[in-house]
Amino acid sequence: MASSSISFFGAIVLLVILTGSCNAQLATNFYAKSCPNVFSAVRPVIKSAIRKEARVGASILRLFFHDCFVNGCDGSVLLDDTSSFTGEKNAAPNKNSARGFNVIDDIKSAVEKACPGVVSCADVVAIAARDSTHILGGPYWDVKLGRRDARTASQAAANNSIPPPTFNLNQLISRFNSFGLSTRDMVALSG
Repeated sequence: MASSSISFFGAIVLLVILTGSCNAQLATNFYAKSCPNVFSAVRPVIKSAIRKEARVGASILRLFFHDCFVNGCDGSVLLDDTSSFTGEKNAAPNKNSARGFNVIDDIKSAVEKACPGVVSCADVVAIAARDSTHILGGPYWDVKLGRRDARTASQAAANNSIPPPTFNLNQLISRFNSFGLSTRDMVALSG
């Protein structure tokens, strides 16, 4: 159990590093003045969702890494298809497997009540991933915030970046390695 906790912690640390490289101006105090209650708006919603269905916490973490694997941590995984683009939700690696969108919607609604028009959806996903991990007994880390939301998404980019369910072990390891993640990280993030 200790070994699995350590590898899970390692995966989280690497994911945090990966997400930090998405935007140089990220800061833990990004919303200190504009939305000081952002964390207290997120946590009760994710806690309630986990009480109803414990596995939703892992789903939120998975949603976060699927978002980060496609053009950075920009919330693009949340976007529905439009007339101008086909989004990531129905990409092969996400179709019938990515879950937790409704929880993110509920969290975003709570955040909007606290601070209308301030907090990005991308940051909501990042905070929710941290909180769900911690609530389920995993590590706690300071989330760097200030991500900007994508205005478009790409099913093709998702199909090319996120490992599909048809990948064999060697292909999975190679894909995770391309993001600087180890085999242990892959196991921890994949559940």
